[in-house]
Amino acid sequence: MSDAAQPTAAEVRAAAEAVKTALDRHLAAVERRSGEEDPAVYDAFNELAAAAEAYDELLYDRYDEVTPFEIPGEDTLPPYTGPEEPSALSVLIRRDYAVAEPQRLMAQARRVEAADEEAPDVEASGTVHGALGLLFGEFEPDEIASRHKEFGLEEGDSTLWVTAADESADPGEWLQAPFEEVDPERVVCRFDVSTVFDEEFDDDIEDDEDEEDDEDRDDEDDEDRDDEDGDADLTELGGDLDTDLDTDLDTDLDTDLDTDLDEDEDDEPARLEADR
Repeated sequence: MSDAAQPTAAEVRAAAEAVKTALDRHLAAVERRSGEEDPAVYDAFNELAAAAEAYDELLYDRYDEVTPFEIPGEDTLPPYTGPEEPSALSVLIRRDYAVAEPQRLMAQARRVEAADEEAPDVEASGTVHGALGLLFGEFEPDEIASRHKEFGLEEGDSTLWVTAADESADPGEWLQAPFEEVDPERVVCRFDVSTVFDEEFDDDIEDDEDEEDDEDRDDEDDEDRDDEDGDADLTELGGDLDTDLDTDLDTDLDTDLDTDLDEDEDDEPARLEADR
């Protein structure tokens, strides 16, 4: 980014003040919340997230520095505001596939076509578009999901949303636009499947392994220092033992020598008397 396009120090300071204000508002909303899913807390949370993200961007643009803030993705659902006891629900499913092996896909479609005696004379299995129509018309989506490799498909992301309603929709009411009127605040639960979660999990495992390796190296260093201290203690102990042993030997030798000399002096008069 050019110097002319960089934010000013005053703009960065103003963004920091906005974060402080948003923090105060968020704390006040939490202290006054009426329940676990208070909309005021949710709004204050979003304001704080937006202020923190803006500050992070300005800080980086101006000073090439970052913050430790982690802003949740936009797929975070708002608090549930639907009926406490729903009388109806909708299950919305999306599964993405890549056509990895078109020939395998069309071969499976030809088998379906050959087994259908009432199939029209036109072979729909000759194109990927036609083969997809045949297979998804013949098999349930769950079966295709479990056998996707047999059909030459490669799984992508998938999601399942369960939404609550006050009453059941009339027949044919939403068929023209089945996914346009989904209210995120009426989502009871959702389940997402994506390889991005596996990558994050692998990153967490690698971080844990790195921490364990660091701890193991620290333990080995401590053991090495303990071994060195133990060797030093043994050396010192050996020196003390040698000194004590030498002292004891010298003392015993001196004592034995003195005893022998005394005995010799006592026996000398007796030998002289015997000689006479």
